[in-house]
Amino acid sequence: MANTATVQIRMDAELKKQAEKMFNEMGMNMTTAFTIFTKAVVNQGRIPFEIYAAEVPNAETRKVLDDVKNGKNVVGPFKNTKKMMDYLNA
Repeated sequence: MANTATVQIRMDAELKKQAEKMFNEMGMNMTTAFTIFTKAVVNQGRIPFEIYAAEVPNAETRKVLDDVKNGKNVVGPFKNTKKMMDYLNA
């Protein structure tokens, strides 16, 4: 590489150890792995994999989910489809 820069990354020591072991098994070092990751980010314009966060429903949402699961409160306030459509179109 003609022009290089140094990047310092802080991470959990055990995570670093596990990552180094995995990268070594793939035939690369940490620098190569992070360079591949960074090039993928730049080329794709996004993180090149999905990042999932646990979505914990709040109490109100849990109640609605429980009600639907148990077949309770599933009927809306409308007596028929025409009344519902009239309301939605208003």
